Amino acid sequence: MQKKLLRLFFFFLCFYFFTALYANDENEQITLTFSQAAELAVKTSIDLKHSQAAQKIMEKTLLSGIWRYFPRFSVSVSENDRLQQLGADSFTKNYGISAEQLVFDGGRTRLSRNIERTELKISSSKIERMESETAESAISAYRNVLSSSAILEIKKAALKILEEQLNILREEVLLGLALPVDYSSAQINLADSKLDIYSLQLDLTEMKRQFAELLGLDSLPVLTESVDINRASVFPAAAAASALAKEQNPDLAEARYAIMKKTAELKYASRSWIPALRLTGNFGLSGQEYPLTRFNWSIGINVDLSSPWIQNKFGIQTGWESSLSDQYDKTAVIQNAFTPFIDPPSRFGRKQAKLALSLEKEKYNDAYERIGRTAANAVEKCALAEQKRILALETAAVGEEKCKIEEIRLSLGQITRLELMEILIEQTTREIAAVEAAAYLLEAERELERFLDLKPGELSNFAVYAAETEKRRH
Repeated sequence: MQKKLLRLFFFFLCFYFFTALYANDENEQITLTFSQAAELAVKTSIDLKHSQAAQKIMEKTLLSGIWRYFPRFSVSVSENDRLQQLGADSFTKNYGISAEQLVFDGGRTRLSRNIERTELKISSSKIERMESETAESAISAYRNVLSSSAILEIKKAALKILEEQLNILREEVLLGLALPVDYSSAQINLADSKLDIYSLQLDLTEMKRQFAELLGLDSLPVLTESVDINRASVFPAAAAASALAKEQNPDLAEARYAIMKKTAELKYASRSWIPALRLTGNFGLSGQEYPLTRFNWSIGINVDLSSPWIQNKFGIQTGWESSLSDQYDKTAVIQNAFTPFIDPPSRFGRKQAKLALSLEKEKYNDAYERIGRTAANAVEKCALAEQKRILALETAAVGEEKCKIEEIRLSLGQITRLELMEILIEQTTREIAAVEAAAYLLEAERELERFLDLKPGELSNFAVYAAETEKRRH
């Protein structure tokens, strides 16, 4: 019995150990890239979910608008029971159904649906912009965490070197090879370095917390991206970037939708004077008691002519009607309603729509040229950022050689150890500047990608594709 219990205990112990090991391995495999961070931020954004839900409602509303082309039915039911003290009582019951079908209105219904469809596209474009801004905020937070982490590692490594030098300086003071004032100054420098590290750690902790909150996570997974100061970048030609920006920049796409909407509104205003033609039909039952024995039906045409100066509604109906003696009587009705000066100010509606369309076209043309220039400037900005990274890297390399030379000078007694520590602190500043330059390059590249409506990391692929296309042309 004891052996069975031991075996059972050993089995559960092994099961728990392998389960925990598998869970740890699974957690270690959770990583996060720039693209994944952008997608996760978009997926967890509450504002985006609300806007997308509103967009779906607008889509369903547009879809339900197809009923404008179908007949409209109305049903009427009335019972009039009248009791009189002196005269005869009357009991009248009426049941009726009527239908109205639009036949022709000059295309205004279709244009109205086109306007609604364009508004839906504009709303969709705004949602895409919200998604882009949300994704960009996640990428920016990701980039800030990376650069701060890299700077923190540089400062920690420099702190270790300064501590080693401080220990050596303390021994030199004890041996009378260095001045106590140098040791005090070195302690101040070391304390300043620790304070900088502590402040940076606090800032980095807050950055990670905000980044995780933006992604909807309790803690950040492993960040696979890095700020590589040695990474060489490839940029597209200014002409290729300008052409792509003019083709698929989000601002230009939204401006095109605005032009489409204003064009439809102008057409709608231009056709407002065209008469609307509708077919009507009515059927009714009436009588004093059930079952109802009298009936009537009619069909007709209604013409509605509306303009700023007049409103004329003309209708013709004809049908049959049963009488009390079980005979049938033909009926015909002609109606005409004329209202003058219905809405004189609306005569300027077409001119206003035309001016609005002209304004949208001018704004689009201006944005078209401006975005082309901005794309070319963004490529130039990336090139300057790349030069800045190269210069910062070269400066850091020269500074490292200088530190080696200064160590030799220290061994020859030409400088003090305090001076060497200050030179090491200066070298730390150069290395941090190289990291900041690489981070600035990443920011400039992402800014260009957003301007060209590219996903994170697609700029280099586009640059290669544009270069190959240009070679094939020549």
